Amino acid sequence: PVTPALTADIIIELADRPGRPVLLIERRFPPLGWALPGGFVDVGETLEQAAVREAREETGLEVKLKVLLGLYSDPRRDPRGHTVSAVYVAEARGTPKAGDDAGSVEAFDPLKPPPLAFDHGLILGDYRRYRETGLVTPLHNI
Repeated sequence: PVTPALTADIIIELADRPGRPVLLIERRFPPLGWALPGGFVDVGETLEQAAVREAREETGLEVKLKVLLGLYSDPRRDPRGHTVSAVYVAEARGTPKAGDDAGSVEAFDPLKPPPLAFDHGLILGDYRRYRETGLVTPLHNI
């Protein structure tokens, strides 16, 4: 059957920095812009394994997954085609280094991110709600 592509995205909190800023990557390939680290799940890989691998490949950091924030499936979320993304909240320590699809990587206050690609502005809004209340993502697009 033809189905949407499966991806894993990660909100990485830097646990060793004041205020626990989050990492964003500046995409090297179209669609360009700032985004959460993440990418496509490989055959034979769990969502969690893909999230940890993508975090390592794009930021150079080993992450500890904390929670599944939510699933995002709006067919318009990625201009390249229909994707469904499992978004995890993770924490890491150390100095990030851009790699793989990331042209650069920087830490941002989650309340003051740059303009974001895809639906990552929506996702960061859900993350801010999680950070304030402990509640995971509400249902979207019902």
